[in-house]
Amino acid sequence: MIISHVNVHVKPECVEDFIRASLENARNSVREPGIARFDLVQRQDDPTRFVFVEVFRNADAPARHKETAHYQAWRDAVADMMVETRTSVKFTNLFPDDKGWG
Repeated sequence: MIISHVNVHVKPECVEDFIRASLENARNSVREPGIARFDLVQRQDDPTRFVFVEVFRNADAPARHKETAHYQAWRDAVADMMVETRTSVKFTNLFPDDKGWG
């Protein structure tokens, strides 16, 4: 599995619109066969900051996700809502696993 944390900083006046667009994207993303989990979290101490926690089943799934109509609609809808360019960090799952470690 591939886990991606996508950090987003949203303009204060755009928070509600960002949440609406992002929830629509999330609802559709969890239906993709290559996505095992898709979470949207908002910081408690700064409601303009969000993290998408995306868990992909295989290496091809992130690229397939970016080809979907719902992702492209989200990307276009929120482009001007961000304070800065979103960043992404990739992780490898260690637990639970299929190697006998957990």
